[in-house]
Amino acid sequence: MEADFIYISSIIVAILLMSIAVFQVLLSLGYPFGEFAMGGHYKVLPKKLRIASVANALILLFMGFVFLQHTNVLIGVDFLSTNILVWVITIFLGVNTIANLISRSKKERFVMTPLSGFTFILCLFIALS
Repeated sequence: MEADFIYISSIIVAILLMSIAVFQVLLSLGYPFGEFAMGGHYKVLPKKLRIASVANALILLFMGFVFLQHTNVLIGVDFLSTNILVWVITIFLGVNTIANLISRSKKERFVMTPLSGFTFILCLFIALS
């Protein structure tokens, strides 16, 4: 039963991270969602932050991949040791949740904090399993 929960949780984590990666790509393309990210200072991100959004998207996709590999959702791609990475990502998401919570942007606080927090909790369950 616990194994099923962990397996399903990793799929949910990967979907959430992929969704946020898509959001980051939209930001990088100039869509006016900047108030939901990076402190909410800009409606449309300036060029430097758009480049950062592309990097964020790639990192988020990698993070999802790590959890899918760690829980054996993806089989046959065991080129990466995931034990330490799962903890690093989980801790990062915990810190990210706190950063979202104290953001000056109401939109970031009310949308990204629950999303990040929920992802963090699932990652914590996976890391502890």
